[in-house]
Amino acid sequence: MSQILKKYDLDHLAIATVASHTALQILRGAKKYGFRTIAVARGEETARFYRQFSFIDEVWTADFSNFRKAAEKLASSNAVLIPHGSYVEYVGWRQALEAPVPTLGCRELLRWEADQFKKMSLLEKAGIPIPKVYRSAEEAEGPVIVKLFGAKGGRGYFVARNREELARKLASVSEPYIVQEYLFGVPAYYHYFASPVYSRVEIFGADIRYESNVDGRTFGWAEPTFVVVGNLPLVLRESLLPRIQDYGERFAKAVEEMVGCRMAGPYCLESIIKDDMSIVVFEFSGRIVAGTNIYMGYGSPYSVLYFDRPMDMGERIAHEIREAAKSGKLEHLFT
Repeated sequence: MSQILKKYDLDHLAIATVASHTALQILRGAKKYGFRTIAVARGEETARFYRQFSFIDEVWTADFSNFRKAAEKLASSNAVLIPHGSYVEYVGWRQALEAPVPTLGCRELLRWEADQFKKMSLLEKAGIPIPKVYRSAEEAEGPVIVKLFGAKGGRGYFVARNREELARKLASVSEPYIVQEYLFGVPAYYHYFASPVYSRVEIFGADIRYESNVDGRTFGWAEPTFVVVGNLPLVLRESLLPRIQDYGERFAKAVEEMVGCRMAGPYCLESIIKDDMSIVVFEFSGRIVAGTNIYMGYGSPYSVLYFDRPMDMGERIAHEIREAAKSGKLEHLFT
Protein backbone atom coordinates (compact mmCIF):
# COMPACT_ATOMS: atom_id res chain seq x y z
CA MET A 1 0.00 0.00 0.00
CA SER A 2 2.88 2.38 0.66
CA GLN A 3 3.98 1.93 -2.97
CA ILE A 4 0.46 2.76 -4.20
CA LEU A 5 0.31 5.84 -1.97
CA LYS A 6 3.64 7.09 -3.33
CA LYS A 7 2.07 7.20 -6.78
CA TYR A 8 -0.95 9.20 -5.60
CA ASP A 9 -1.45 12.87 -6.36
CA LEU A 10 -1.88 14.14 -2.79
CA ASP A 11 -3.44 17.38 -3.99
CA HIS A 12 -6.32 15.46 -5.57
CA LEU A 13 -7.04 12.61 -3.15
CA ALA A 14 -10.47 10.99 -3.16
CA ILE A 15 -12.10 9.46 -0.09
CA ALA A 16 -14.30 6.43 -0.75
CA THR A 17 -16.47 4.09 1.27
CA VAL A 18 -19.25 1.56 0.82
CA ALA A 19 -22.69 3.18 0.52
CA SER A 20 -24.14 2.11 3.88
CA HIS A 21 -23.55 2.31 7.66
CA THR A 22 -21.66 5.63 8.16
CA ALA A 23 -21.10 6.58 4.52
CA LEU A 24 -23.09 9.82 4.73
CA GLN A 25 -21.04 11.31 7.54
CA ILE A 26 -17.74 10.00 6.14
CA LEU A 27 -18.34 11.51 2.70
CA ARG A 28 -19.91 14.71 4.02
CA GLY A 29 -16.85 15.26 6.23
CA ALA A 30 -14.50 14.48 3.34
CA LYS A 31 -16.21 17.00 1.04
CA LYS A 32 -16.13 19.64 3.78
CA TYR A 33 -12.34 19.27 3.81
CA GLY A 34 -12.09 19.55 0.03
CA PHE A 35 -11.69 15.88 -0.95
CA ARG A 36 -13.34 14.24 -3.94
CA THR A 37 -15.85 11.67 -2.68
CA ILE A 38 -16.90 8.23 -3.95
CA ALA A 39 -19.65 5.91 -2.67
CA VAL A 40 -19.64 2.26 -3.76
CA ALA A 41 -23.13 0.70 -3.69
CA ARG A 42 -24.29 -2.91 -3.88
CA GLY A 43 -27.17 -2.14 -6.23
CA GLU A 44 -28.90 0.54 -8.26
CA GLU A 45 -31.62 1.17 -5.66
CA THR A 46 -29.00 2.03 -3.03
CA ALA A 47 -26.99 4.02 -5.56
CA ARG A 48 -30.03 6.13 -6.44
CA PHE A 49 -30.48 7.14 -2.80
CA TYR A 50 -26.85 8.30 -2.44
CA ARG A 51 -26.84 10.20 -5.74
CA GLN A 52 -29.21 12.82 -4.34
CA PHE A 53 -26.51 14.28 -2.06
CA SER A 54 -24.35 17.03 -3.55
CA PHE A 55 -21.37 16.21 -1.32
CA ILE A 56 -20.97 12.81 -3.03
CA ASP A 57 -19.16 13.30 -6.35
CA GLU A 58 -19.43 9.75 -7.71
CA VAL A 59 -21.65 6.78 -6.90
CA TRP A 60 -20.61 3.43 -8.33
CA THR A 61 -22.28 0.04 -8.24
CA ALA A 62 -20.07 -3.01 -7.74
CA ASP A 63 -20.14 -6.79 -7.40
CA PHE A 64 -19.25 -7.29 -3.76
CA SER A 65 -18.60 -11.00 -4.26
CA ASN A 66 -15.58 -9.90 -6.32
CA PHE A 67 -14.61 -6.63 -4.65
CA ARG A 68 -11.08 -6.66 -6.04
CA LYS A 69 -12.27 -5.02 -9.28
CA ALA A 70 -13.82 -2.12 -7.38
CA ALA A 71 -10.70 -1.80 -5.21
CA GLU A 72 -8.46 -1.64 -8.28
CA LYS A 73 -10.72 1.01 -9.80
CA LEU A 74 -10.53 3.02 -6.55
CA ALA A 75 -6.73 2.84 -6.54
CA SER A 76 -6.63 4.01 -10.16
CA SER A 77 -8.92 6.90 -9.12
CA ASN A 78 -6.44 8.19 -6.53
CA ALA A 79 -8.80 7.06 -3.73
CA VAL A 80 -8.34 5.82 -0.19
CA LEU A 81 -10.96 3.57 1.40
CA ILE A 82 -12.64 4.08 4.79
CA PRO A 83 -13.86 0.71 6.18
CA HIS A 84 -16.98 0.36 8.32
CA GLY A 85 -19.28 -2.40 9.57
CA SER A 86 -21.22 -2.88 6.33
CA TYR A 87 -17.98 -3.07 4.36
CA VAL A 88 -16.76 -5.84 6.67
CA GLU A 89 -20.07 -7.73 6.46
CA TYR A 90 -20.74 -7.31 2.71
CA VAL A 91 -17.19 -7.77 1.43
CA GLY A 92 -15.96 -10.16 4.13
CA TRP A 93 -12.70 -9.93 6.01
CA ARG A 94 -10.78 -12.13 3.55
CA GLN A 95 -11.52 -9.86 0.57
CA ALA A 96 -11.03 -6.80 2.78
CA LEU A 97 -7.52 -7.97 3.71
CA GLU A 98 -6.57 -8.43 0.06
CA ALA A 99 -8.27 -5.39 -1.52
CA PRO A 100 -5.52 -3.50 -3.41
CA VAL A 101 -6.49 -0.03 -2.23
CA PRO A 102 -5.08 1.95 0.73
CA THR A 103 -7.45 1.28 3.65
CA LEU A 104 -7.70 3.40 6.79
CA GLY A 105 -6.56 1.76 10.00
CA CYS A 106 -5.04 -1.57 10.97
CA ARG A 107 -6.38 -3.80 8.21
CA GLU A 108 -5.17 -7.02 9.89
CA LEU A 109 -7.46 -6.20 12.81
CA LEU A 110 -10.42 -7.09 10.55
CA ARG A 111 -9.31 -10.73 10.77
CA TRP A 112 -9.36 -10.54 14.57
CA GLU A 113 -12.70 -8.76 14.58
CA ALA A 114 -14.24 -11.64 12.62
CA ASP A 115 -13.38 -14.17 15.36
CA GLN A 116 -15.08 -13.67 18.72
CA PHE A 117 -12.47 -15.68 20.61
CA LYS A 118 -9.58 -13.70 19.12
CA LYS A 119 -11.44 -10.53 20.05
CA MET A 120 -11.68 -11.54 23.67
CA SER A 121 -8.03 -12.61 23.82
CA LEU A 122 -6.99 -9.19 22.52
CA LEU A 123 -9.08 -7.37 25.14
CA GLU A 124 -7.68 -9.66 27.83
CA LYS A 125 -4.13 -8.98 26.65
CA ALA A 126 -4.87 -5.27 26.99
CA GLY A 127 -5.72 -5.78 30.67
CA ILE A 128 -9.31 -4.68 30.14
CA PRO A 129 -12.02 -6.40 32.24
CA ILE A 130 -14.08 -8.81 30.11
CA PRO A 131 -17.02 -11.16 30.80
CA LYS A 132 -16.49 -14.86 31.41
CA VAL A 133 -16.32 -16.90 28.21
CA TYR A 134 -17.65 -20.47 28.04
CA ARG A 135 -16.57 -23.06 25.47
CA SER A 136 -19.63 -25.28 25.91
CA ALA A 137 -23.09 -25.40 27.46
CA GLU A 138 -21.74 -27.69 30.18
CA GLU A 139 -19.30 -24.98 31.35
CA ALA A 140 -21.89 -22.20 31.49
CA GLU A 141 -22.97 -20.74 34.80
CA GLY A 142 -26.05 -18.57 35.20
CA PRO A 143 -27.53 -16.46 32.37
CA VAL A 144 -25.48 -16.14 29.18
CA ILE A 145 -25.61 -14.41 25.81
CA VAL A 146 -24.68 -16.18 22.57
CA LYS A 147 -23.15 -14.11 19.75
CA LEU A 148 -22.40 -15.04 16.17
CA PHE A 149 -19.06 -14.19 14.58
CA GLY A 150 -18.72 -11.17 12.27
CA ALA A 151 -20.22 -7.69 11.99
CA LYS A 152 -23.92 -8.61 12.05
CA GLY A 153 -25.44 -5.74 14.02
CA GLY A 154 -26.71 -8.11 16.69
CA ARG A 155 -28.46 -10.46 14.26
CA GLY A 156 -28.77 -13.99 15.60
CA TYR A 157 -27.76 -13.14 19.18
CA PHE A 158 -29.84 -14.68 21.97
CA VAL A 159 -29.88 -15.18 25.73
CA ALA A 160 -30.30 -18.30 27.86
CA ARG A 161 -31.04 -18.46 31.57
CA ASN A 162 -29.37 -21.79 32.35
CA ARG A 163 -27.42 -24.71 30.85
CA GLU A 164 -30.51 -26.62 29.77
CA GLU A 165 -31.98 -23.69 27.86
CA LEU A 166 -28.58 -22.93 26.35
CA ALA A 167 -28.06 -26.51 25.12
CA ARG A 168 -31.55 -26.54 23.56
CA LYS A 169 -31.04 -23.26 21.71
CA LEU A 170 -27.51 -24.07 20.56
CA ALA A 171 -28.81 -27.21 18.81
CA SER A 172 -30.20 -25.03 16.00
CA VAL A 173 -27.12 -22.80 15.59
CA SER A 174 -25.04 -23.64 12.52
CA GLU A 175 -22.70 -20.59 12.42
CA PRO A 176 -19.61 -20.01 14.59
CA TYR A 177 -20.52 -18.46 17.95
CA ILE A 178 -19.27 -17.52 21.40
CA VAL A 179 -21.02 -17.94 24.76
CA GLN A 180 -20.46 -15.11 27.23
CA GLU A 181 -21.59 -14.38 30.75
CA TYR A 182 -24.66 -12.12 30.63
CA LEU A 183 -23.75 -8.88 32.38
CA PHE A 184 -26.20 -6.77 34.38
CA GLY A 185 -25.91 -3.01 34.06
CA VAL A 186 -26.29 -0.36 31.37
CA PRO A 187 -24.69 -0.62 27.91
CA ALA A 188 -22.25 2.09 26.84
CA TYR A 189 -20.26 2.20 23.61
CA TYR A 190 -17.13 4.39 23.53
CA HIS A 191 -15.89 6.03 20.32
CA TYR A 192 -12.14 6.61 20.04
CA PHE A 193 -9.84 8.10 17.46
CA ALA A 194 -6.19 7.00 17.28
CA SER A 195 -4.21 9.85 15.76
CA PRO A 196 -0.72 9.27 14.30
CA VAL A 197 -0.66 12.97 13.39
CA TYR A 198 -1.10 14.15 16.99
CA SER A 199 0.35 11.00 18.65
CA ARG A 200 -2.63 10.41 20.92
CA VAL A 201 -5.83 8.47 21.48
CA GLU A 202 -8.92 10.70 21.70
CA ILE A 203 -12.23 9.94 23.40
CA PHE A 204 -14.61 11.17 20.75
CA GLY A 205 -18.10 10.19 21.89
CA ALA A 206 -20.42 7.51 23.25
CA ASP A 207 -23.74 5.96 22.37
CA ILE A 208 -26.32 3.37 23.34
CA ARG A 209 -27.68 0.94 20.76
CA TYR A 210 -31.41 0.69 20.21
CA GLU A 211 -32.14 -3.00 19.68
CA SER A 212 -35.27 -4.76 18.44
CA ASN A 213 -37.21 -6.83 21.02
CA VAL A 214 -34.82 -5.83 23.80
CA ASP A 215 -35.79 -2.16 23.63
CA GLY A 216 -39.04 -2.60 21.67
CA ARG A 217 -42.49 -2.83 23.24
CA THR A 218 -42.71 -6.61 23.36
CA PHE A 219 -43.82 -6.84 27.02
CA GLY A 220 -42.43 -10.36 27.42
CA TRP A 221 -44.43 -11.67 24.44
CA ALA A 222 -41.41 -12.10 22.15
CA GLU A 223 -38.03 -13.73 22.60
CA PRO A 224 -35.33 -11.08 23.23
CA THR A 225 -33.26 -10.30 20.13
CA PHE A 226 -30.46 -7.82 19.64
CA VAL A 227 -30.78 -6.55 16.05
CA VAL A 228 -29.62 -2.93 16.05
CA VAL A 229 -32.13 -0.52 14.49
CA GLY A 230 -30.55 2.75 15.63
CA ASN A 231 -28.43 4.54 18.20
CA LEU A 232 -29.02 6.97 21.05
CA PRO A 233 -26.59 9.67 22.24
CA LEU A 234 -24.86 9.29 25.59
CA VAL A 235 -22.87 11.77 27.67
CA LEU A 236 -20.88 9.94 30.32
CA ARG A 237 -20.24 10.79 33.95
CA GLU A 238 -17.03 12.77 33.87
CA SER A 239 -15.54 10.64 36.64
CA LEU A 240 -15.64 7.66 34.25
CA LEU A 241 -13.61 9.35 31.53
CA PRO A 242 -10.08 8.71 32.91
CA ARG A 243 -10.76 4.95 33.03
CA ILE A 244 -12.37 4.95 29.58
CA GLN A 245 -9.34 6.84 28.22
CA ASP A 246 -7.04 4.28 29.85
CA TYR A 247 -8.92 1.36 28.29
CA GLY A 248 -8.75 2.99 24.85
CA GLU A 249 -4.99 3.48 25.15
CA ARG A 250 -4.47 -0.05 26.48
CA PHE A 251 -6.40 -1.46 23.54
CA ALA A 252 -4.32 0.48 21.00
CA LYS A 253 -1.11 -0.77 22.65
CA ALA A 254 -2.34 -4.38 22.63
CA VAL A 255 -3.17 -4.14 18.92
CA GLU A 256 0.36 -2.99 18.19
CA GLU A 257 1.86 -5.82 20.26
CA MET A 258 -0.43 -8.70 19.23
CA VAL A 259 -1.71 -7.78 15.77
CA GLY A 260 1.46 -6.08 14.61
CA CYS A 261 0.18 -2.73 13.36
CA ARG A 262 -0.56 0.64 14.92
CA MET A 263 -4.11 1.85 15.42
CA ALA A 264 -5.09 4.73 13.16
CA GLY A 265 -8.51 6.30 12.90
CA PRO A 266 -11.77 5.44 14.67
CA TYR A 267 -12.55 2.39 16.79
CA CYS A 268 -14.95 1.44 19.57
CA LEU A 269 -15.05 -0.46 22.86
CA GLU A 270 -18.47 -1.79 23.84
CA SER A 271 -19.25 -2.26 27.50
CA ILE A 272 -21.62 -2.74 30.39
CA ILE A 273 -21.33 -0.30 33.32
CA LYS A 274 -22.41 -1.94 36.55
CA ASP A 275 -24.05 -0.19 39.50
CA ASP A 276 -20.71 -0.11 41.34
CA MET A 277 -19.33 1.92 38.37
CA SER A 278 -17.10 -0.93 37.23
CA ILE A 279 -16.79 -1.28 33.45
CA VAL A 280 -16.70 -4.64 31.65
CA VAL A 281 -15.91 -4.59 27.92
CA PHE A 282 -17.60 -7.35 25.93
CA GLU A 283 -16.79 -6.33 22.33
CA PHE A 284 -14.69 -4.07 20.13
CA SER A 285 -14.95 -2.70 16.62
CA GLY A 286 -11.65 -1.86 14.96
CA ARG A 287 -13.15 0.80 12.67
CA ILE A 288 -15.87 3.47 12.69
CA VAL A 289 -19.16 2.40 14.31
CA ALA A 290 -22.68 3.47 13.38
CA GLY A 291 -23.12 5.04 16.82
CA THR A 292 -21.02 7.97 15.63
CA ASN A 293 -23.95 8.96 13.37
CA ILE A 294 -25.67 10.46 16.42
CA TYR A 295 -23.58 13.63 16.18
CA MET A 296 -23.27 13.91 12.39
CA GLY A 297 -23.40 17.54 11.31
CA TYR A 298 -23.11 19.16 14.72
CA GLY A 299 -20.13 17.38 16.26
CA SER A 300 -19.39 15.17 19.22
CA PRO A 301 -19.50 16.68 22.74
CA TYR A 302 -15.89 15.60 23.31
CA SER A 303 -14.38 16.87 20.04
CA VAL A 304 -14.36 20.42 21.41
CA LEU A 305 -11.89 19.31 24.09
CA TYR A 306 -9.26 18.61 21.43
CA PHE A 307 -10.03 21.19 18.74
CA ASP A 308 -12.07 23.86 20.55
CA ARG A 309 -14.81 23.39 17.99
CA PRO A 310 -17.34 20.62 17.36
CA MET A 311 -16.44 17.92 14.83
CA ASP A 312 -18.21 14.73 13.83
CA MET A 313 -16.29 11.53 13.12
CA GLY A 314 -16.50 11.95 9.36
CA GLU A 315 -14.87 15.38 9.69
CA ARG A 316 -12.31 14.00 12.14
CA ILE A 317 -11.24 11.35 9.62
CA ALA A 318 -10.92 13.95 6.86
CA HIS A 319 -8.98 16.30 9.17
CA GLU A 320 -6.48 13.54 9.98
CA ILE A 321 -6.01 12.61 6.31
CA ARG A 322 -5.49 16.25 5.33
CA GLU A 323 -2.91 16.87 8.08
CA ALA A 324 -1.15 13.54 7.37
CA ALA A 325 -0.86 14.44 3.70
CA LYS A 326 0.66 17.81 4.64
CA SER A 327 3.18 16.30 7.06
CA GLY A 328 4.17 13.20 5.07
CA LYS A 329 2.45 10.77 7.44
CA LEU A 330 -0.15 9.17 5.17
CA GLU A 331 1.63 5.82 5.40
CA HIS A 332 0.91 5.82 9.15
CA LEU A 333 -2.84 5.94 8.45
CA PHE A 334 -3.33 3.38 5.68
CA THR A 335 -2.58 -0.31 5.30
